[in-house]
Amino acid sequence: MHDLPAGRFAAWVTAWLTGRCSFDEALDALTGDRAASVTGMPGTDGAVPLASALTALRGLGERRFALALPVPGDVRGLPRVPGLTELALATGEAAVGSTLALVPQPLGEEMVAWTAVSLAGAAPVPPVEGTLRAASGALDLAVGDAARTLAGLDLARWHPEVPTLLAGLARATSVPGMPGDTDPLALSVLARAQRLARVLDLAMADAPGGAVTTGQAAARDQALRPLADAVREALSAAYNAVPR
Repeated sequence: MHDLPAGRFAAWVTAWLTGRCSFDEALDALTGDRAASVTGMPGTDGAVPLASALTALRGLGERRFALALPVPGDVRGLPRVPGLTELALATGEAAVGSTLALVPQPLGEEMVAWTAVSLAGAAPVPPVEGTLRAASGALDLAVGDAARTLAGLDLARWHPEVPTLLAGLARATSVPGMPGDTDPLALSVLARAQRLARVLDLAMADAPGGAVTTGQAAARDQALRPLADAVREALSAAYNAVPR
């Protein structure tokens, strides 16, 4: 959850489409050292380079993309078109525009394969975007409620980085690789949410060599669900924040 290509796509492509950064800045931020291709673009057969797909998006009249983070039972932000929900649930993320939604599939460290899904005929769906201050407050509450659960899991014993991640929450104020005019509060919320997403990844994994029963795993997941929900809301709010 802490590495979200669709979140970076939403932030950078929106910045480019609205004239807040150059095409090259957006493309460099989205690709880095990775190759990227897109299948399903209108009027194309097979995969096209990400650069070509971005140019086509402007021609389609796109102005904004928003991050959606669907999970079973909560697919807010996803228009109802055939195939999109299943595809986005499989990867856990999508960048949603007005004519197309793009779903990333990282292929190792060297490639990201994007699938474009047409939104033709779908009713518009508002982006999932809470206020940044509300998202920040919800993170604080969820961390407090989950503290005993995290301690009970004895994560520090199996994962020594957990105390550092939690201790760094108060100092997490910035995230590299975001557009230069990103709201400072959005950067702070994003930095904290990414740290907590890493903690959740560790918490949801069974301890090395540990015997975790189905009942214990279910109790753990239930106890940590409010924190997971708060992290998802915070990530959506941060990536979808547009400077005014």
